[in-house]
Amino acid sequence: MIQFLRVDHRLLHGQVAVSWFNALDVNTILVANDGVAADDFRKSAIRLAKPEAAKLVMKSIDESIASINSGVTDKYNLLVVVESVGDAYKLIKGTNGKISMLNLGGTKQREGTTNFSKAINLTAEEVEKLQELQKDAIDVFIQQVPNEKKVNFEA
Repeated sequence: MIQFLRVDHRLLHGQVAVSWFNALDVNTILVANDGVAADDFRKSAIRLAKPEAAKLVMKSIDESIASINSGVTDKYNLLVVVESVGDAYKLIKGTNGKISMLNLGGTKQREGTTNFSKAINLTAEEVEKLQELQKDAIDVFIQQVPNEKKVNFEA
């Protein structure tokens, strides 16, 4: 069962691996990312950030959707980490209501982005996707670490 979905361009690092894993009632981290799924070097680097008590799974977005929809992930309490709003959008839309929230943890400043918080920079297209998710009753919020105040996303 998915407990938490986080967008973080850094994927798995100390903040996610330690803070969020320990604060949530999770036992498994799913890194859903097409690039990582196809890159053994990136997989090795991500394994270094994994908390000792965590089970770590790395799959493409499509493989992640298939696993979640098949029910094979139901026995785990999952923290899912994706790299982008686009990946989160695809994952949420592809899993038919199995994900009810989206944590915006970090998106890089890029050309054409607007800054929404100290670590959230979004394109107009990303903002539209987030607003659509909100219309679908997805709780979209900004929160870097668990002890920081949760701020609802507003465009």
